[in-house]
Amino acid sequence: MIKNVKALTISSYISMFFLGVGITMIGAAARNIGLDPQRLGLLISIQQLGFAISVAFAGALADVVEKPKILFVGSLLLSIAFLTFYKTQLFGLNLIVMLFIGIGIGSYEGTTDAMLLDLHHEHQSRYININHLFVTMGSATISLYLIFLQLNWRNSSIQSGMVVLLLALFFFLAKAERKNKSTESLLVRLKEIKDKKLVAILFVAAMLAVGLELGTLGYLTTFLMELRGFSQVSSKLALVIFLAGMATGRLAIGLVGKNRYMSRYMLFLFGLSVLFFGGLFYIELGHFTWLMVFLCGTTVSALFPLIISLAGLLFKETAGAIIGFLKLAIPVGGMLVPLVISLISKESSLSVSMLVFPLTGLIGFITTLASRKYLSLIGQAEPYLTRS
Repeated sequence: MIKNVKALTISSYISMFFLGVGITMIGAAARNIGLDPQRLGLLISIQQLGFAISVAFAGALADVVEKPKILFVGSLLLSIAFLTFYKTQLFGLNLIVMLFIGIGIGSYEGTTDAMLLDLHHEHQSRYININHLFVTMGSATISLYLIFLQLNWRNSSIQSGMVVLLLALFFFLAKAERKNKSTESLLVRLKEIKDKKLVAILFVAAMLAVGLELGTLGYLTTFLMELRGFSQVSSKLALVIFLAGMATGRLAIGLVGKNRYMSRYMLFLFGLSVLFFGGLFYIELGHFTWLMVFLCGTTVSALFPLIISLAGLLFKETAGAIIGFLKLAIPVGGMLVPLVISLISKESSLSVSMLVFPLTGLIGFITTLASRKYLSLIGQAEPYLTRS
């Protein structure tokens, strides 16, 4: 059995790298495959459904089953899905493949952070931040790689599948001791929280933030090629620029963000998202489109980390349960926004459906503004826990 801490840590980073690949691949390759906006939305939505199922089960099992075993099953399913990704043009079969891609990457999201907490006794937040940085790295890498594989784009999926298969073999041989052997379910732990309204506010904000992020990853190249005259290469470069903006935003918040201003940051960023996404999708900007893509990435990237950090500060004693619950907002937002875009584009047009992005930011702004009195209660002694 492999028990080496460094090897297990690196395996976590590699897993999250392929989480980024799995999330971004369908959006980056959509025009190579020849997907219309309606089918693209359905594929993204079914992927996020698999992600939701997997995150829920992985989170529930992580405290009672060895985490490498969960990651072995997830990696095996993801490998098979990558190897069969659009091998056939039968749309129904590809929906099933996308479901299993979602299940595979969901096992990574639901398990690797908890495994790193078990492995490391110091600087846990540093390891987890690096873990999620690899998601962005995976997204950027697959976007760049597909530029060089325009005619043979399936090679990237096959190669990813082979590497993930090796990762599955590693997890099969690995063993990591569990710190927390509690058998309490996430629902049982959430019942300890008195103010469910605040939890609901955070969940809605997280859902909207993730919807903006994953929706853009899925539709940006299609929008730029169909409505702004971008080529296969330039549209993928724009996706890389968006990801660079995401990395910049997360780094900036990590370096200069102050706890007491987190709700203000959320309000400010949701407000900017209305302006930036509205400008990107509804104003002919010419060469300034590149700048607007970067600004959209910068704006949306910091929202979800801010919400997670805010939850940790407001619910210090039950942060694990709350954060685990908020992670379910990832597939919900990632499924809802593309599905709405798919339905609108079917009934109207791609241009009209892009209105979903600034409207999502506007709903986030209104939700945050209306909830400031709840979100600003940082520093009080657990105001939302049921007293025994």
